Amino acid sequence: MPPAAPGPFLRRRRLGIELRRLREQAGLTGDQVIERIGWASASKLSRLENGRSRPDPDDVDVLLTLYGADEELRAELTGITHEAGDMRGWLRNFPVMTQQQRAFAELEAGCAEISEYNPVLVPGLLQTPGYARHRILSAARVAEEAGDPDPEDPETEVAARQARQSLLTHVPRYTAVLEEAALGRRAGPPEVLHEQLVHLCELALLPNVELRLLLRDTRVGDWYLPPTAFSVYRFADPLDPETLAIESGFTDVMSTEADTLNRYKVVYEWLCSSALSASDTLSWLIEATGRLTGTAVESTVAHGPATAPTQRRPDSGRLTTER
Repeated sequence: MPPAAPGPFLRRRRLGIELRRLREQAGLTGDQVIERIGWASASKLSRLENGRSRPDPDDVDVLLTLYGADEELRAELTGITHEAGDMRGWLRNFPVMTQQQRAFAELEAGCAEISEYNPVLVPGLLQTPGYARHRILSAARVAEEAGDPDPEDPETEVAARQARQSLLTHVPRYTAVLEEAALGRRAGPPEVLHEQLVHLCELALLPNVELRLLLRDTRVGDWYLPPTAFSVYRFADPLDPETLAIESGFTDVMSTEADTLNRYKVVYEWLCSSALSASDTLSWLIEATGRLTGTAVESTVAHGPATAPTQRRPDSGRLTTER
């Protein structure tokens, strides 16, 4: 299945990388470029090269002329520039969207592979409306107590998160390591957890989705404890930069730095090799669903305090480190 078209975020990143490469190839510093084309601020070029601003086609054209880009490359980057600025066109893909959810929706668009881990929650792309609502309302209460109420309506946030989940019908490969704690009684009332477990069972049957459960007492690596939630995004076009998103509760960080990416890839390898296999994870989810409905379901999967499973690497989808 082909991935969806890349979003503006990815297009801005790609354009910025190409513009920086062309500038360095031309032997020009940022200050020299600003002086030659007469821009008032050096930060304008910096924002373009770092993908932090919506590119103006005229500005990009001036830079391409200065750098001596050939016609083929100019046509390609001109097209990317228009895609990077077409926020309204891209948002038409979603019935509802919010500022908070848009950042992740932009990053997810155009992915060939997404790998996720969260130490305490079910990842957003896998959450049911009920589970998501409890997460959003609890975070909103924290903001309210801190004197900084969230301006977004919680139900709109839930709907926006659900809109992002259409991604799972067309992303070629999605994998996630789930923590047993994310499905424990602290996460929500029984009916919410039951709905979430049923949903995960359904998702685990999709051919492009692989879920792996990490039992609470299973050792990871040399007693390693992952401190944050994170996601690694790979894109269909190899020239689009592989991206890491780190979730730290109230602040999200994005990075394309190879050294940082490599560390998180190693961690993900450890998590996958310690977690249950995809088939054992489905068995665990089915049994947990049965327990919540009062129905006994036989399973060979251990629960609670248990001996760590034999360390193994996943059969496919291995994240390799690159420099």
